[in-house]
Amino acid sequence: MKGDYLMNVYLNRIDGIDDAIISMFLSKRHLTRDKELSIRDMVYRCSQHEVTGEKPVGALVSLTEELGEHLKTLFRWGVHHYTMLRFIDLSFTVYGMHRGGQDDLDAHAMRMNNRIIRESTRVATFLTGEMSEYYQGKILPTDVALAALGIETPKELLYDGKLYVKTTNGYILQGMENSKDAQRGLYLMSIPSSFIFKIQLTEFAHVYKERKMDGSAHPEVKIAVENMTDQLADATMGYVSRSMLTEIRN
Repeated sequence: MKGDYLMNVYLNRIDGIDDAIISMFLSKRHLTRDKELSIRDMVYRCSQHEVTGEKPVGALVSLTEELGEHLKTLFRWGVHHYTMLRFIDLSFTVYGMHRGGQDDLDAHAMRMNNRIIRESTRVATFLTGEMSEYYQGKILPTDVALAALGIETPKELLYDGKLYVKTTNGYILQGMENSKDAQRGLYLMSIPSSFIFKIQLTEFAHVYKERKMDGSAHPEVKIAVENMTDQLADATMGYVSRSMLTEIRN
């Protein structure tokens, strides 16, 4: 089973860098339509547009001197006036994180504007022994351990006057063995789960600060968030750095 459920994290796209830059020119009435279109064109020409799987859509792939100056100013101001950084949206998919870790990130759903969709334990099916990469080699579910010992468990079990049927991780009352609602009650928190979420840069900074490597989050969650941050730094040519994320007041 080892290697079957490797966790993978992907930054798929970045949106709104041009909007964030443009927002800097509003307060002092320095924005004109010509300047706005010029900024949008400049960001477009310096960004990734094809879906290749190597670079996120919207990632910076080149830099003009003018764009570099705009980005320096944006991120210098943005750590304090962080509404500007809310114009920048990030889209991530995560494959194979254990369900408990997914729930930890799900705790930040408000900061994602509830833009997170997960594999459902109600309508999807998980099999005996499925677990995320982190738990492989660390735990043995009871069913797996009994099988390794050569102990066969009965297909049916009479308990408290009721007949139960063998299924993944335990037994379910006869007649309900095909019920997804009943099956999910036996799923372990170690099952691999995948999800997609979208989050503003300002709010991602909060998630990073809460779940980064030197924090107290679950190791697999910390690995995922650090991976997200690496990809974000690469996609912004280093302008979004760990130190910058830490400075954002949110």
